[in-house]
Amino acid sequence: MEDLPATPSVYGKVGRAMYGMSEGVRVANQAARDIEAWLRAQTTTVDVRNVELDPDYQRVDVDLLWTTAKRAWKVEIKGDRKHHTGNFFFETQSNRERGTPGCFLYTEADLLFYYFVVPRNLYVLPMPATREWFLSTSHLFREASTTTPVGRGWYTTVGRLVPISAVMRAIPSVRRYELSSRAAQAMVLAAP
Repeated sequence: MEDLPATPSVYGKVGRAMYGMSEGVRVANQAARDIEAWLRAQTTTVDVRNVELDPDYQRVDVDLLWTTAKRAWKVEIKGDRKHHTGNFFFETQSNRERGTPGCFLYTEADLLFYYFVVPRNLYVLPMPATREWFLSTSHLFREASTTTPVGRGWYTTVGRLVPISAVMRAIPSVRRYELSSRAAQAMVLAAP
């Protein structure tokens, strides 16, 4: 993560929610657009390739390939609208009805870019270190689920609500960026 600009860290009850598939897709698309643009603006970036539609990368839950002057990174993007809760939602089951594991448990990404589309706050979490910490402490965090209608039925996504502050304390290499602020733009321009 040495390729990212330095940033000051900032810290920040949800039960069951229902979201439409189109809303989830809209949030995911916005997150991908914002993050790709931000990465392209980094002076250390050599290339950014979106692989969301590539079946080989879908199987390992990787959305972007980000190449910098120092190395290549596999990136998973998680778009979220609930910044006001002060929590990350770490998905443990993507579809409870089918028994499929959550992306947080199996992604082969080097970095998880957890992005709150409003207010455009990006948290860069190192994987697998974040997952290892989560697995050892997951019992401490409240389980929550969302139900998404699809066709004539629905599916349920299950995860844990993990306070952002707890993750930032436990994993000091987590970075936070405000993509909408003038300071973030200045950091992008001043990146090493």
